[in-house]
Amino acid sequence: MPVRIVQSKQNARLKELRRALAKPGRDDHGLAGIEGPNLLQEAVRAGLRVPCVFAAQDAQHLIEGLPLPAETEILLMTRELLESALGTEAPQPVAALVEPPDWTWAHVLGHARKCHPLLVVLAGLQDPGNLGTILRSAEAFGADGVLSLPGTVSAWNQKAVRASAGSVFRLPLLALGLDEAMEFLREAGVKIYAATVQAGEPADLVDLAGPIALLIGNEGNGLPKDVADHADARLTIPCPGPVESLNAAVAASVLLYEASRQRSAKCGGPQDHRGTAR
Repeated sequence: MPVRIVQSKQNARLKELRRALAKPGRDDHGLAGIEGPNLLQEAVRAGLRVPCVFAAQDAQHLIEGLPLPAETEILLMTRELLESALGTEAPQPVAALVEPPDWTWAHVLGHARKCHPLLVVLAGLQDPGNLGTILRSAEAFGADGVLSLPGTVSAWNQKAVRASAGSVFRLPLLALGLDEAMEFLREAGVKIYAATVQAGEPADLVDLAGPIALLIGNEGNGLPKDVADHADARLTIPCPGPVESLNAAVAASVLLYEASRQRSAKCGGPQDHRGTAR
């Protein structure tokens, strides 16, 4: 692995990292920026291509032992120089440029699984922490993939990446338009359930073991009408307490757990279906 010392903010790779972190998902070369040795380790374990790793000179030991490919470029610099590119309140001494997985419809539908597809569709979700938490819960409860509709924050936002704890590297995720997403779900025979606060069927009384997609809306306004109108049915989470509604990530996690619970018996128990996109 080539190792170089960087001393200038004008270094081309450092500029590339700064852009990737500032505008996640919009880097000209299709690369995303990640921060921290733990996330770097998760990215490597997930099989992502890692073109470049950045490390503070006094933290080089944090990347030693990682099975980085021979072509990965290692750039060492002062903490101050690295922090100038990160811009976070508590910057980590390690960062990297990674190539996001190239997921396809086949990955999202989980064709390698024995059970029916379980999907999450995010419509206008704005809080990156919520998005990352949903990705983590989706992977934990055996979802096959996530569809991200316009207006939803990028899954490669740094807060989302951190909240996902590495799930963003492994869980199939596609960003696409509403019409394309709905056509895809219909053709795949997936039943669409809208998560709503009121006027829905209690989630524990609905059969969630079949091929389903859970529609999760904006934190403040819920699902836009044009999205909710595509749903086959509506789900609510019975709450005996005085709370009016649940946080979007909490609601999605509860629904995913309920779907996982129902599938456990019908599909022969929890299945490990994680894989790497190429």
